[in-house]
Amino acid sequence: MTYNALNQYKQNAVLTATPEELTLMLYDGGIKFMNIGKYSIENKDLEKAHSSLIRAQDIIMELNASLNMDYPISNDLRSLYDFVLDKLIAANINKDTKPIDEALEVMTDMRDTWKDVMKQIKQKVYQNK
Repeated sequence: MTYNALNQYKQNAVLTATPEELTLMLYDGGIKFMNIGKYSIENKDLEKAHSSLIRAQDIIMELNASLNMDYPISNDLRSLYDFVLDKLIAANINKDTKPIDEALEVMTDMRDTWKDVMKQIKQKVYQNK
């Protein structure tokens, strides 16, 4: 698959995704960039570490901004996003992988929970048909 075809596929995936799928994509992207940042710090590629951690921070800020604060759980999610963001900023400033590990643990748990909820909702929808 050529690079242009891959980009077109990714763009179509985003454009046709449900809001729930977009949230999952954001979680996956955040985790991906945290892992790249961690790897880059470990391999002394500080410029790539910086750019990857900035991208992860941008994703966390997007997840935070997309919260519907009409629901009580949104306050808890906001606190988790703030925690992750603080860890990523500390990791980027100090070029330290430990805060990335802490952020990854939270984001991976959140992503896995989100995935499970999506699966449960799909099962209920199919059962009601």
